[in-house]
Amino acid sequence: MRFQLFIFDFDGTLADSGPWMIEALSKAASRFGLRQLSRDEIEALRDKDNRTIMREVGVSWWRLPQLAAYVRRLADEAEPPPLFEGVSAMLHTLHAAGVKLAIVSSNSETTIRRALGAENAALIACFACNASLFGKAAKFKQALKQTGIAAAHAIAIGDETRDIEAARKARIACGAVGWGYATAALLEAHKPDFMFTSPNDIAALR
Repeated sequence: MRFQLFIFDFDGTLADSGPWMIEALSKAASRFGLRQLSRDEIEALRDKDNRTIMREVGVSWWRLPQLAAYVRRLADEAEPPPLFEGVSAMLHTLHAAGVKLAIVSSNSETTIRRALGAENAALIACFACNASLFGKAAKFKQALKQTGIAAAHAIAIGDETRDIEAARKARIACGAVGWGYATAALLEAHKPDFMFTSPNDIAALR
């Protein structure tokens, strides 16, 4: 078996939270005095890395924790986002093959568990949540320690360039999904170890 641990991002990778996120960011812009973006501007940002997005939106580094906490609170109060088609089957297939599953996310464990449902949540060996925007590498290491899997036998899968960067920092393999927020072209330019076009592709990697 090639990988013994699959570490998943949540928003944009397992769950289709894009429509909700657009609304939440609009509320956050009003709350923190940031520039409101049009739908066209939001779409254009999909082809840019996270640091560029921060600059164009006008988010200061010192304000990130406040902004993240506010968005996380909105998520806890909202209906959980739906899982992408095929995600539940993929998680069950990987679990049945004997690999361990983890979720590393900026979202809260409460929101993620509600979105997964009890049956899917029971498959997850480790939840490392409330990660800062560029703090996922530490959470990846937490997942490795909690599951007892060596970095050489783990893969992190996400939908943003920061997921690729964090995986490399943690010295684990990285995979990118083409159905999340960042465009497939942007992700491919960052040269992930694997590029997935459907959850079935991930399940086949076992």
